[in-house]
Amino acid sequence: MGQSEKEKMLSGKPYRPGDPALQADMAAAKVWMVRYNAALAESPAVRRALLREQLGAVGEGAVIRPPFHCDYGYNIHLGEGAFLNFNCVILDVVAVHIGAGTQIGPAVQLYTADHPRDPEARRSGVEFGRPIHIGRNVWVGGGAIILPGVTVGDDAVIGAGSVVTRDVPAGATVVGNPARIR
Repeated sequence: MGQSEKEKMLSGKPYRPGDPALQADMAAAKVWMVRYNAALAESPAVRRALLREQLGAVGEGAVIRPPFHCDYGYNIHLGEGAFLNFNCVILDVVAVHIGAGTQIGPAVQLYTADHPRDPEARRSGVEFGRPIHIGRNVWVGGGAIILPGVTVGDDAVIGAGSVVTRDVPAGATVVGNPARIR
């Protein structure tokens, strides 16, 4: 028996996002996001409990300030004390790991979703994902965009508004579009 579209998605293989099971998962995530984003006035403990309902892992003291948007949620893993400020977007068709103590500024976008470069393949409606891994104690400035497949090493700094198209070594500071080591 072949893999389901969800199994293909989670493994980074080309999959069809219109699959009914995936659409149901996205619909459940949308319902959860409405609840989570309405919890702005709630205590951090209440918001963390809500995060644990949908996210793959939520370390002690992790915070996401609403509003927050994601595709599924269950592919997002937050380390202890990870902090995401207002208005972050995570397209999590595959794993997104955010390390302990990492601070992510407002309006940061993390994209694991990718599309075929070949126009015929793209017209077929398939897409695929490449995971994002952000190490420990990283600082991502507001408005930065991290593209599919990127790994950011521990203690790195991503300048505000940067577009990160390739891996960032541990301890490096990158800025610009495309982001380059400073």
